[in-house]
Amino acid sequence: MRTEGEIATNTDPTGPWSLVVPLKPLARAKSRLARAVGGDLRPRLALAFARDTVSAALACRAVGDVVVVTDDPVAGAALAALGARTVADTPAAGLNAALEHGARSALARRGGAAVAVLNADLPALRTDELARVLEFSSAFPRAFVADAQGIGTTFLSATPGVELRPGFGGASRARHLASGAVEIGLPGLDSVRRDVDTGDDLAAALALGVGRFTAGLTAPAAPAADR
Repeated sequence: MRTEGEIATNTDPTGPWSLVVPLKPLARAKSRLARAVGGDLRPRLALAFARDTVSAALACRAVGDVVVVTDDPVAGAALAALGARTVADTPAAGLNAALEHGARSALARRGGAAVAVLNADLPALRTDELARVLEFSSAFPRAFVADAQGIGTTFLSATPGVELRPGFGGASRARHLASGAVEIGLPGLDSVRRDVDTGDDLAAALALGVGRFTAGLTAPAAPAADR
């Protein structure tokens, strides 16, 4: 492991898990957040969320690889600088196709790895909480974590040799349950569940404590809650 400033990066390629992190082009990312923070700050926050998410993931000893699927060159360069691998969304067929593409890329390099999808908008992500999720997931063919609202999904895993079968978007918790994935109901996973789409979500993440990239953009003043 190497430390760069406040970023701890796991450089051991033998970790059992490869994580796939999808990120829209920054010009389109987190559109619902603009109401609370303004159009200029919104794309910068989207990138900060992703940088904090990837930093926490790379610091986890169970993670050997983080693959970011994005067509944004600025975001790709920033996340590659942290130690992630970036691949273009060549399917260009929506989120779930991008996730399957990312999983194939991960397995092409590390064929024996377990693969998991992790949302890019988890700025409060704690490495120890992610480690608990990965440890739990290793006992099941497929497992997932629902978001804080209990409607969507922030994490989906598949053990080696098992198809990922992502069903992200909207009411994805119900789809993942119906597909046979095991829901991870461990206590104390607030940072893994706390994705950020709105000003209220951001306020909740700030209350948990966000990573340094998000903190650097939000320290002067917290955003107004959605009305």
